[in-house]
Amino acid sequence: MGTVRRVTAVDDPVLADYVGLTDMALRSRKEPAEGLFIAEGDKVIRRALDAGYRMRSMLLEEKWLPAMTDVVDAVDSPVYLADLDLLERVTGYSVHRGALASMARRPEPDALELAAGARRLVVLEEVNNHTNIGAVLRCAAGLGVDAVLLDPRCADPLYRRSVKVSMGAVFAVPWARLTPWPAGLAAVRDLGFTVLALTPDPSAVSIADLGPEVTERAALLLGAEGPGLSAAALQAADLTVRIPMSAGVDSLNVAAAAAVAFYALGAGAQNRG
Repeated sequence: MGTVRRVTAVDDPVLADYVGLTDMALRSRKEPAEGLFIAEGDKVIRRALDAGYRMRSMLLEEKWLPAMTDVVDAVDSPVYLADLDLLERVTGYSVHRGALASMARRPEPDALELAAGARRLVVLEEVNNHTNIGAVLRCAAGLGVDAVLLDPRCADPLYRRSVKVSMGAVFAVPWARLTPWPAGLAAVRDLGFTVLALTPDPSAVSIADLGPEVTERAALLLGAEGPGLSAAALQAADLTVRIPMSAGVDSLNVAAAAAVAFYALGAGAQNRG
């Protein structure tokens, strides 16, 4: 059972993991370096624990203690209670969900070992928006994608915003960083994957027209909104594919495009009626 203690001072050193959660530059340095990430909300905290992540501590608005009693009883980590004003002064934002946990990161798996056991992959290049990372991972979890590979410049899937937007799907879908980039795509191809680069280019093949010989073991390559995939990434792909669009719209948000493409490739086949 976790030890429950009330905190009343903003500068109490036990709250160090939770200071300045809205400062992205600070958190992007601090969290990986110190081996932690922040889970927000009762559902996400429980999903992180269910996925095997170890809790370092938990910070609760006092009224949330009864709802989190099962978690407190299940962990041996300290649990800190505070009023809402203190939570907001420490974290820097309005903490609507009233429950935060500092969780210990685990070593990232080797990207190619992860890919070797997969049937369908998504590979992301320079998707550095945390909301988009979380949304893509949620789509991947819901539509049967086996694993996600990230280039070295993609945003951190364990950043608080990514975790929150994914509703904990970052714990359900395995992910790893693929290096070197984009040369590592050749190694993905050597595992038997067809690397498909998603692009709005009208000369690309419609994703709806791909046959099973292509979709059976596919690695879908997606780039950031705006610039899209780099020329080097496009060159490293086996085939460029597009989502057919209408009404003069040339592209979708990367998360929306990912969802459509996952389904088109058959990752959502189990949901088709």
